[in-house]
Amino acid sequence: MTQAITTQNQGKISTVKGLKCKECGAEYEAKAIHVCEFCFGPLEVAYDYDALRRSVTRESIQAGPNSIWRYRAFLPVETENPIDVGTGMTPLVRANRLARRLGLKKLYIKNDAVNMPTLSFKDRVVSVALTRARELGFTTVSCASTGNLANSTAAIAAHAGLDCCVFIPADLEAGKILGTLIYGPTVMAVQGNYDQVNRLCCEVANTQGWGFVNINLRPYYSEGSKTLGYEVAEQLGWELPDHIVAPLASGSLFTKIYKGFQEFIKVGLVADKSVRFSGAQAEGCSPIAQAFRENRDFVQPVKPSTIAKSIAIGNPADGIYALEVARKTGGNIESVNDAEIIEGMKLLAETEGIFTETAGGTTIAVLKKLVEAGKIDPEETTVVYITGNGLKTQEAVQGYIGEPLTIEPKLDSFERALERSRTLERLDWQQVLV
Repeated sequence: MTQAITTQNQGKISTVKGLKCKECGAEYEAKAIHVCEFCFGPLEVAYDYDALRRSVTRESIQAGPNSIWRYRAFLPVETENPIDVGTGMTPLVRANRLARRLGLKKLYIKNDAVNMPTLSFKDRVVSVALTRARELGFTTVSCASTGNLANSTAAIAAHAGLDCCVFIPADLEAGKILGTLIYGPTVMAVQGNYDQVNRLCCEVANTQGWGFVNINLRPYYSEGSKTLGYEVAEQLGWELPDHIVAPLASGSLFTKIYKGFQEFIKVGLVADKSVRFSGAQAEGCSPIAQAFRENRDFVQPVKPSTIAKSIAIGNPADGIYALEVARKTGGNIESVNDAEIIEGMKLLAETEGIFTETAGGTTIAVLKKLVEAGKIDPEETTVVYITGNGLKTQEAVQGYIGEPLTIEPKLDSFERALERSRTLERLDWQQVLV
């Protein structure tokens, strides 16, 4: 794999003013850099909001493609022809049955379990990152991944004709490994956890000159998550919800949904409104939840040990910013154990017909926990973000969801099995009532 970086497109792009350090405010050109050279803080894309206010309307957005690229003016690319594989505009489902089960009145599921092309929200961030990578002249792209990001990077790189080499922990779920290999990338399965994988990738990025979507391209990559905020606002009739609940891994998704809401307010697309932000983590990897619970302003890294591998990041890059968002909006950050995660997956499937992966099970379980603790007002319009598909993590629920009833091809065999099934259902309900 060879790499050549051109310079012709490395200046200011579109409505992008450049990159800005989130800590000291130092400004940079929109290049493939992600860390401030003065204070080592993270860099974030800065926009010309006056220009956006003059040029973007609800009507101009609705006239755009049925994908994340209807919001192209808010994304850090200059091309009129971004990599569009139909990513985004996923359903916002009115979850009436789940709401009744929990005692809520206005509950919605933002369902990225059906996002294109690889059934997770990562398709959003990768579409933006690879579009920008192509503009910057990269021909080889890569990532450090807990699974979903590797799927997405491999798939969208294949579509765009880019060489691809991805890095994953060696113990990932089989569905996620297969779901990457099918696209033909080079896959490096590292004998270590995600944080060790990420450290290796930082070294590789410095030696190979590749475009790592979540390292040197991270400022552009992370902006793709804003579209989850834009879509919810548009799908709610150009209004913001009262409360959102989302999973926390690095913390980036959480902070970018917040940024998306704020940008729509800033340019006049929606009315100003306070939205509470609550985050969900698995107890086996909950450094942000621990910091929130202990009222700390720093996040202590942990060693992950949970079935929720897609959010098992022990040293979250944006953890302190996620803490800040939750606190200033009056939200909460909670964690749940592996058994509760499985129950969360089952609860969403049984009530709304949505099969989510372990990250979604974590989010539903935390939603339930917050409701039971009185931390979600039943009258609020609450949106829960489901970020991945359960078909990728089938191992998590094996042994917890029963088995088929095997019968002979005879009517009396069917009737005996049906009666047995109904008896078991009655016993299950009796246990629930007790």
